[in-house]
Amino acid sequence: MPTLTLKDGVEYFYKDWGPKDAQPIMFHHGWPLSSDDWDNQMMVFLQEGFRVLAPDRRGNGRSTETPDGNDMDHFADDVAQLTDHLDLRDAIHVGHSTGGGEVTRYVARAKPGRVAKAVLIGAVPPLMLKTPDNPEGTPLEVFDSFRAAQVANRAQFFLDVPSGPFYGFNRPGAKVVEGSIRNWWRQGMMGGMKAHYDCIKAFSETDLTEDLKAIEVPVLVLHGEDDQVVPIAASAHKAIKLLKHGTLITYPGFPHGMHTVEADTINRDILAFIRG
Repeated sequence: MPTLTLKDGVEYFYKDWGPKDAQPIMFHHGWPLSSDDWDNQMMVFLQEGFRVLAPDRRGNGRSTETPDGNDMDHFADDVAQLTDHLDLRDAIHVGHSTGGGEVTRYVARAKPGRVAKAVLIGAVPPLMLKTPDNPEGTPLEVFDSFRAAQVANRAQFFLDVPSGPFYGFNRPGAKVVEGSIRNWWRQGMMGGMKAHYDCIKAFSETDLTEDLKAIEVPVLVLHGEDDQVVPIAASAHKAIKLLKHGTLITYPGFPHGMHTVEADTINRDILAFIRG
């Protein structure tokens, strides 16, 4: 699979499947995962006739481990360099969680003609952190506990997250899928410790309010009503009010990682939005 050497020397891994003249869909993964998190969507939308692409964020997956530059500005600029390199036009950008923040910042700044539509799934915008102006947000102490758990034992922390709140496997009666837990752990442990640590600040403290307001293309916002990682009140319910051309769909009982455990439903709604 190909890589692009970014302007600061980072080797940026990406997948690129399908006809080069088909409409492109680029998928942007969440923390601390990789492009592999989109295996299902890549295959489904490839079979629907699209060109499908997915990068590993800097410091994640097969991209270069990065001791610095692990912030939303760099993430969005990396995407811009890739889209320029491939000359992608009228692309649909689909981002989950942190990837939704990356999509938001990139699309808000994208060159004319590069982006047709965007999809945000369980995404962090506008701001995850609880502040006086954002009382619905998550307290800083929670993110501090993430950092402490990662430093203490990253391997165990990266097992606890998918085993519990990420897929909602901690809910009574949940059908636990062991393969999804192991795949999450595998992807997380492929990435760099420092990049993952820094990204906690990036996804929790980056205010994307103005970026949402600046987006001119249609945006589909999808969010699980039982999202325990990115609570819906501080994210989708606020983001939809800031978008000029936004559509919101929420799902009772769906968890943060709903694009994996409820893939058929999510894929259907994305496809209807793209073709609508």
